[in-house]
Amino acid sequence: MEKHHEPNYKRIFTDILIKKYPEKLKICSPILKKKKLTVLDILELNKLIFNTENTNINQKHRSFNETAILQILDHQKKYNLNNSQLANHFRLSRNTVTKWRRLYSSK
Repeated sequence: MEKHHEPNYKRIFTDILIKKYPEKLKICSPILKKKKLTVLDILELNKLIFNTENTNINQKHRSFNETAILQILDHQKKYNLNNSQLANHFRLSRNTVTKWRRLYSSK
């Protein structure tokens, strides 16, 4: 059985920052210094580096594993957000958030 490896996001983001956005390296360094990046860290780095107006182009290519979904739902509980606020924060569909809450409410 083939084991799937996660990309080395630290290296990817560090290379992008050094080559294309050296002025943003200082802002992103606290996140990159973490031992392991979570999905929320990756999304935050993406927002800090590529702060673009038109993000709808990349939306259809995003996917989340169970750990990421649970972290996002924990974020909702921690900051007492409703589904619409959480969806806006992470640029998700409200229907997606509702579906995730239904699927993972028992966990």
